[in-house]
Amino acid sequence: MPLLKELKQHRILLDTHVWLWVMSGHSRVSREFVRIYERDVKLNRVLLSPMSIWETGMLVQKGRIELEIDTFEWVNTALETSGIQLCPMTPRIAIQSSRLPGDVHGDLVDRLLIATAFDENLVLVTCDQKILGYSSENLINTFDPS
Repeated sequence: MPLLKELKQHRILLDTHVWLWVMSGHSRVSREFVRIYERDVKLNRVLLSPMSIWETGMLVQKGRIELEIDTFEWVNTALETSGIQLCPMTPRIAIQSSRLPGDVHGDLVDRLLIATAFDENLVLVTCDQKILGYSSENLINTFDPS
């Protein structure tokens, strides 16, 4: 399950940074990915982990990102207007994140995203080089939107 060159009928899970970039219209995501994202969100194929919401709150609290409005309001607005579906955080995903084989990312949120992608058979959309490298070990499919 390698790094995919294109997304067709896949359901996708956005990494936190990709979600933030898409919501802000950041140029780090390609126009091609924006087109795919807009198509897939209409088809209910774009998912977000609750951990990305938590991570967004932590990034704001640590001063690593700034939002124009209160974090809670921003998240609610982003979810209501985007059409992105929340993916459940299940006990299975939590345990799977602690049992990932191979040389896996040490970041807790990234481990949970990998486990979610694996358990729900999703393509993890990320620019994180460690996650992209991990996908070559055949546990999950990834896609680089840059």
